[in-house]
Amino acid sequence: MGYRKLILPASLITVGAISFAIPAMKKLDVSTKMEISHNRLGRTTLDNYTQYFPAVMVYGLNLAGIKGKHSFRDRTMIFTISQLISAAIVTPAKNMIAEERPDGSNRKSFPSGHAATAFSTAHFMYKEYRDKNLLLSLTGYPFAAFTGVYRVLNNKHWMTDVVAGAGVGILSTELAYWLYPKFNSLLRNKKKKNKHCMIVPYYQSQKFGLSYQMLL
Repeated sequence: MGYRKLILPASLITVGAISFAIPAMKKLDVSTKMEISHNRLGRTTLDNYTQYFPAVMVYGLNLAGIKGKHSFRDRTMIFTISQLISAAIVTPAKNMIAEERPDGSNRKSFPSGHAATAFSTAHFMYKEYRDKNLLLSLTGYPFAAFTGVYRVLNNKHWMTDVVAGAGVGILSTELAYWLYPKFNSLLRNKKKKNKHCMIVPYYQSQKFGLSYQMLL
């Protein structure tokens, strides 16, 4: 895990977080909300689905014969790990920070979970295809950007919530790709150890049983 890979996500999270310390950033959030309300920009529920599009595209492309970097098993494990990391960051942060949403519906605004998911899946697609087709690898980010923009337009998040969520999503995927080889290595070592152990059924003195044998 090179530090350069952490610069972008760390910067995005920092920009979102400093809105609590710098009044000018919070004023920018409020003015953005007022501008959207004044212009009555259209709303949509598509952002509930576009957050997953890049991940769906990765599996669709593989089914179509355009192979990515990892096998089905490996990329599924990596994707699962990234989503677990994202949830482990987003959910406690929402509960601890308790920022009220722009529409006042609850106090779970910061950071944006939709943006975190959208950018984690977009970065997942980038990591899978960047070495084979750079242009193709970037096609997930427009869906992530769409999701983030419409979380603001739908009055569900402040702009800084989305920026921080994007950082969390990218960070989660980077961590997943870094952790998976180590996790996979542990699984292989356990399988090797298990090969030296056997459970064998037996019949003796009119009784059935199981015998555990360890081969050294």
